[in-house]
This record gives sequence, structure tokens and C-alpha cells, in this order.
Amino acid sequence: MDAPLREYVERYLPEDAVTTAARARGEQLGCVPIGAGGGAALRFLATALRAKAVVEVGTGAGVGALYLLSGMPAAGVLTSIDIEPEHQRAARKAFTEAGVGASRTRLIMGQALDVLPRLTDGAYDLVFVDAAKTEYPKYLEEGVRLLRPGGVIAFDNILWHGRVADPSNRDPDTVALREVARAVREDDRLVPVILPLGDGLLVAAKA
Repeated sequence: MDAPLREYVERYLPEDAVTTAARARGEQLGCVPIGAGGGAALRFLATALRAKAVVEVGTGAGVGALYLLSGMPAAGVLTSIDIEPEHQRAARKAFTEAGVGASRTRLIMGQALDVLPRLTDGAYDLVFVDAAKTEYPKYLEEGVRLLRPGGVIAFDNILWHGRVADPSNRDPDTVALREVARAVREDDRLVPVILPLGDGLLVAAKA
């Protein structure tokens, strides 16, 4: 996709001031948020699924969460996991600015691979992953376990700035992203698609 077309896609749905401010805080903290196109896809998925229970791996500054929450029903609850307290403080600020009630979010500080096994099997409509790339394959197994039939798991940065398409790139992040893409494609429980939005969003529905 050439640059003008990509820019058109990314700017098709403009962000509000709260999301723009959260994005700026995320970039200052070094946790690059999901792009506007990918965020719009998250909101679409949350709306289409009528997602009342969502898990987010990697809170960041709250940009992805704002998109998810905006697509969820008023009674929906987002559980978001991050190891960085500063990131979750930034997310809480974004939620306050957006008028998100405290009962709609459950922020858990800790290693996701320690937290995810404690969550209930088959109890979630949507799982969104935007965290340590080398751990994506492990997040896949946990995420699929958490999903109800018909639920969706989504991984951000699956194209990794184009590096996944070049076999000569063998750094740990790129290798892990290729591995999770292969594992999703070969998993009979899942129906996947890669959406070329932002840095790539891998989406798979649980059959």
C-alpha cells in the first residue's frame, strides 16, 4: 500500500481529543499505541461481538482500551494487564478524561503470563494483544483458552514494519511474530485473517 493510500485509510475515522492526548502520552512513555486504523478495527470487533468481557495484554497509555471500550456495551468490563505502573497511570488518566466509569475497567499490574492463567476459561468475547513480541506465541495459547466459541483474538504489529516478510530478518521479535502467525493459520480451532492496518493486525475467530 503506497503512502497516500495508507494515510487515507488510517485517517478515515478521525480520533477524538482524548484519544489523541493518550496517544501522545504513550509515545512519550515509549509504548507506541495501536494506530488509528487498527483502533477502529478493535472498536468494530467489540461492537460486532457485543463484547461484554474483554482482555487486553499490554495496557500502554490506554489508546487501545479507549477504542475497545467505545465499542463495548455500557455494562462491559475491560481487563487490562501491564507490568509498567507508569503505563497504567497514564491509562487511568485517559479513562477519566473519556468519562469511563471505574467499574468498566480492571487494571492488573503484573506479568501477563502469570496473570492470564488465573482468568476463567471460555469467559471472554475478545482478547487483544499488544505487548512483548517474543511472548506472542505463549499469549496465543492462553488467549484461545479464554475465548468463548465465536470470540476473537487480535494481535497488533503482526507485520512488524515489513520485517516478517523478509526471511533474512531473524531477530527474536520477528521470529516470534512469524511463529504466532503460522500457529494461528494452522490451528483448526481458529479462522484467521491479517488486516493490513497500521503495522498489521492479525485477527482470528474461535470456531
